[in-house]
Amino acid sequence: MDRQKSRFTEEQSIGFLKQAEAGMPIKELCCQGGFSDATFYKWRAKFGGMQATDAKRLRELESENSKLKRLLAEAQTAAVETELTLLNQSGSSKGWVLLT
Repeated sequence: MDRQKSRFTEEQSIGFLKQAEAGMPIKELCCQGGFSDATFYKWRAKFGGMQATDAKRLRELESENSKLKRLLAEAQTAAVETELTLLNQSGSSKGWVLLT
């Protein structure tokens, strides 16, 4: 399941946060940027104190984590299928049949 694509990159989000840190009122920043104050506070929770390079690294780590989770799920599915196949083969000689 893919997340909704944001209109702003992480780097842009960090840029808005930097403007707020420099003293620009949050309401004015949100109005000019075309996003809600809730979005601003979500960005601040996620990216507060980060530099643009940190956001790039975070994105890379999140992507790698997603790939690893997918590989783990595939491996676990394959292991269960193998176990069921083995149980069906050993059970069929005793008259047992497992439905897969």
